Amino acid sequence: MKKLLIAPALAASTLTLGACAENYAAEGGLAGAAAGAGLAAITGEDITTYALAGAAAGGLAGYFVDKNDDCDGYYRDEYLDDDCFGRRGYPDDPRY
Repeated sequence: MKKLLIAPALAASTLTLGACAENYAAEGGLAGAAAGAGLAAITGEDITTYALAGAAAGGLAGYFVDKNDDCDGYYRDEYLDDDCFGRRGYPDDPRY
């Protein structure tokens, strides 16, 4: 029974996070960890392993979601925000 109480606590903790990043990597990681822990609690698997796997998957997915739908320029890894393509001073979108 104790394992089943962990998943809602982790899920609730994701609702209170307000990150200032340009994407949802932190929120995705927390949501993934909560989902992984909840799945492990239901199936009787190792909660830590599932939470870590969920955090990795959620963080990766959240990294590619833009929060503000505005042009944020180039990120630290020289990745151009999709919202900048075609704007003054930025190249046209090469995907089209």
